[in-house]
Amino acid sequence: MNLEKKLSILLVEDNELNQRLMKISLSRFNYKVTIASNGLEGVEIFSNQNFDLILMDIMMPVMDGFESTKIIRSMEAENSNLKHIPIIAFTANTINNDREKCIKGGMDDILEKPFDIIKFRKILSSLP
Repeated sequence: MNLEKKLSILLVEDNELNQRLMKISLSRFNYKVTIASNGLEGVEIFSNQNFDLILMDIMMPVMDGFESTKIIRSMEAENSNLKHIPIIAFTANTINNDREKCIKGGMDDILEKPFDIIKFRKILSSLP
């Protein structure tokens, strides 16, 4: 993924402090950030707007990140006008097989909390 491009990012995160910190960090790189406070809201926003990337918390109220990702991937599969949007899991729970579980769940990569902009940009550079 082109790191110099002004990316439009959907941040699906229920914690308000994380939302603010990530938005500030991402805005420094001229990324446009739209925030959803839970997975259901994330799916609704995704269905009405175009994004280059989704940062998806895994554990959220209303709908978790795995269910949200599953719905987004089914929407992409059902609509030939939708391209594959990279989804990066954003979680504090990175034990054992979390990365494998995220990949099997339709996500493209995983980023550990607390948010690290250097690791994030490294993941971006590895995405097509």
